[in-house]
Formats: sequence, structure tokens, C-alpha cells
Amino acid sequence: MGKENILDQLMPAPRNGGFAMEGYWIWCGSVVQGEDGRFHMFASRVPKHMPFHPGWLVASEIVRAVADTPEGPYEFQEIVLPARGAEYWDGRSTHNPHIIRYKDTYLLYYMGTTHPLGDDNYGENLSLDDPAIVVSRSNKRIGLATAISVNGPWKRLDAPILGVRPGKFDSYLTSNPAPYVHDDGSVLLIYKARRYVGSHFSDMSLGVARADHFDGPYYPVSKEPLFYSDDIHLEDPFIWKTEDGYQMIAKDMNGNVCGEKHAGIYASSEDGIKWKISDDLKAYSRSVIWDNGVVTQMGNFERPFLLFQDGLPTHLFAATADGSGGFSGHNTWNMVIPLRTKEK
Repeated sequence: MGKENILDQLMPAPRNGGFAMEGYWIWCGSVVQGEDGRFHMFASRVPKHMPFHPGWLVASEIVRAVADTPEGPYEFQEIVLPARGAEYWDGRSTHNPHIIRYKDTYLLYYMGTTHPLGDDNYGENLSLDDPAIVVSRSNKRIGLATAISVNGPWKRLDAPILGVRPGKFDSYLTSNPAPYVHDDGSVLLIYKARRYVGSHFSDMSLGVARADHFDGPYYPVSKEPLFYSDDIHLEDPFIWKTEDGYQMIAKDMNGNVCGEKHAGIYASSEDGIKWKISDDLKAYSRSVIWDNGVVTQMGNFERPFLLFQDGLPTHLFAATADGSGGFSGHNTWNMVIPLRTKEK
């Protein structure tokens, strides 16, 4: 399979598909077909008694939901990575799940963070200036949990797999893991980073790390951020590999690249290190066509994830919200859009 224009393959989205949960903000949908043949979504949830942003920094937990088909709807099953105490690097919040099945092992990449402040009784007035939020943001790191069954139990590590590097573009935080696991078990990992600017932090950027095996160690290979430019701000990468090399879709924060704010860019790379953004492809749009014919401009359309079956991408999952954008909506959920598949 060569380079695909995902946008041209999008079919109408099922209104009753995806995953929503009463009383929770739902985000970060990542799906794998389990050993039981069913489809398991790993997602983030945050209690709705606090604002989703920035509540996810102190109260997110990764959960699992299941469905008989990729479209869903998915039903909640369990909390996979709950809070486990401030002394752990991921003890307060787990977020950004990305699930992969490699041979007989399930790999759950995620972001974790912690802080020593407060009693977790956060309410509707929680803000970015809250000390717990400030500390939690600076403690964001990438981790990995493993299991031999999609139902767990999950082995969590007492240290992140990817930390920060003083003096580099990733000196402040690492998050949003986008892994690709090769047949030999080695890993290419794209991640989001910020650097310290005095006592504050920079705009977001993307970096590249590698590991000779998914067990680690993981080591950054980027001296400078990918797509290094003041005009390019990307996050939420998703990568895969084809006969032509590595492919990426990611969210365009400002719309300076693909022409639509928070829509998707498309990039490719021969070696996974040096990437080139396509100048003629938009990966996806915030405008969604539903299976009842209605077209909706979503308030948010983020965390893109492609489900592959028999080597082909068959469904695009995205965290979405109503409202006018900027987390102004009253509901968030993980939606799914089937793709028109093409022959290999």
C-alpha cells in the first residue's frame, strides 16, 4: 500500500457508533482486536464534575470498552490504569492510550503524570493556574504497560520509558506517544514535547525516539524537533508503515499547514527520522458527514487513530466534542469513521 489520501476514503460516520459514557468526558480512543475476536477500545475518561481541560491533567484514567464491530457502540468494561498514588510517576493521571498487539503481547503506550498537591476534590473552578495543574503538566512523561491478554492484568513500570532532556526541545515534558512496532520488536516512537523557556514552557513540537525492543531502553534520536518552524504547530501524531516508508497523520493546531484549524496534515518519511509534510493532502477535517446525511462542524476532532485489518486501514477513530471549539462543548466522546478500503 502506498500513500493514501485518508480524506478521500472517509465514509459517513455512524451516529450510534464509538464510545460515550454518562457522567464522564471521554477522549483518546485506541482500538485493537482482542484474542476473543471482539474490538477493544482503550480510552481516557475524566469525571464531569470538573472541566475536561485541564481536569485531565489530574484526574484522567485509562479505561477499556468493547464492541462486536469496529463501529461499536462500545460498552465500558473496566478501569485499566487507575490512579495509584502520588509517589508513582503516573500516580495521579493516565492519558493518551495507544494500544498495539505484538505477537502474544499487548502493548499499551500512554502518558502519565503526578503531583504532591491537593486531595483530588477538584471542582468546576479548576483552572490552568491551579498549582496541581502546573506541577502535573511539567511531570508529563511517556510510559508502557504490557499484558498477555487484552483483559489484563497489566504490568506497569515504576519509571517512564521516555523522560526529558535538559537543554533540548523536550526538556519540559513528553507526551502523546505514537509508536510503530516492527516485526522484530523494535520500535519507532513519535512523541509530543515542550521545552523550558525560563520557568515557563514553549509551544509544542514533535520528536523521534527508537528502541531496539519494546521493552526498552528508548532513546531520542532527534536533535531538533520535526518540522522545525515557528509557523508549524502539530500534535496528536499517528504513524504506520507501508512499502513506501513511514506515514503520519497529525493535528494541525493553527491550520497553517493544511488550511483548516485542527484538521489533519499528512507527512511521510523513508527512515522515520526525516519527515516531509505533504503539500497536497489533507488527512481529515473537522467537518463530519453522519450516516443520516447531516454534516456537522465538530468543536473538536483530535487524537486520530487508524485501525488496521489485514494490513489495510479500515476505520478512523477520533476524540470529538460538540460546541464551537476550544473545549467549549458540553459533551466529548470517541467517534469512528469507516474507510473505503483499497486492495493492497
